[in-house]
Amino acid sequence: MTDPAAFLFDMDGLLLDTERLYRRAFCDTMETLGVARPEDVVFFNTLVGGSRTHTQRALQAYLPKRISFADFEATWDISAKRHLADGIPIKDTVHDVLTALKAQGAVMAVVTSSQTHHAHENLERADLLDFFKHVKGGDAVSANKPHPAPYLEAAADLGVSAGDCFAFEDSDKGITAAIGAGCIAVQIPDLRPPDSPFPDLGQHIADDLAAAMRHLGVF
Repeated sequence: MTDPAAFLFDMDGLLLDTERLYRRAFCDTMETLGVARPEDVVFFNTLVGGSRTHTQRALQAYLPKRISFADFEATWDISAKRHLADGIPIKDTVHDVLTALKAQGAVMAVVTSSQTHHAHENLERADLLDFFKHVKGGDAVSANKPHPAPYLEAAADLGVSAGDCFAFEDSDKGITAAIGAGCIAVQIPDLRPPDSPFPDLGQHIADDLAAAMRHLGVF
């Protein structure tokens, strides 16, 4: 494959191994508020890759009426910070891949549904922020994943075409956005049942970021 104009990466579940911690914090919050359900883990998995707006709508429908989204979010945030207090874990092979790409002079950006300030904070805590020329958060786009806008607009910010970029995602919503924008995209699954079929979008699939780079012929 030809050399891409830029490498575009999702963050949670792709670069940062945080989705499991957020899920644990979610379940802890349900317990704290006295509304835990057997299906909480399955419900959380439906939130992965979605925007804050999507999460708010879904939670408002899922939670008992007596609990507001604002109250739930505040308690969830406290629990998440507690789970992340010892540091932000990164996914296998990520640091080595980013280091190798940087040595090649690759242009790299993060395209995440998380709020921009939150993304900057967690990438910095994970010692990854300096690898990226740009961080595009979910509050800085005209529409959120699975809409292609995040990838189209991140590429435009870099002065390149999304169709000339490699993109990397873990979630179905994210890979739908990347493919919709015209990127050559690789899905690296994180939180999904083993028997859950992947969306048939023409994406590549790999076990980790290093395998994705080998598959694309980057190194």
